[in-house]
Amino acid sequence: MLRQILVGAAVSLGNIAIHALLMAAVLWAARTAVAIATFRQSLRLIAVMIATVSFLMAAHLAEVLVWALAYAIVGAAPDDTDLIYFAFVNYSTLGYGDVTPVERWHLLGPMTAMNGVLLFGWSTAVIFEVLRRVMTTTRSEGRR
Repeated sequence: MLRQILVGAAVSLGNIAIHALLMAAVLWAARTAVAIATFRQSLRLIAVMIATVSFLMAAHLAEVLVWALAYAIVGAAPDDTDLIYFAFVNYSTLGYGDVTPVERWHLLGPMTAMNGVLLFGWSTAVIFEVLRRVMTTTRSEGRR
């Protein structure tokens, strides 16, 4: 059990690092886009939100791939399992249950789900904050 927790914690920390790096990129891009004046404020909002969500989706895809790689390294799934699919199902908490981990790695599925839920929540908070900043800037520009 300790080995499962250590592997799960290491992969989770790696994914948190990936997410933090991409969060910094998202916030930088959002600040840059907000600073660009445009006559069509709605276009700025659309562009910023598309960029923000695209970056975040790329982050989550990378994190799923890290889990799939970890599953491959430790042999967490039965032979002939599509590890990316398995990682996506666990990470997103979809939980079809059509693929289950091998007995000695049962804790990796729930640890993957916990990591995914936390990172999805973090992404949601960032989306809300970027939207708030863009809307605040748009309102203050409209008052000038």
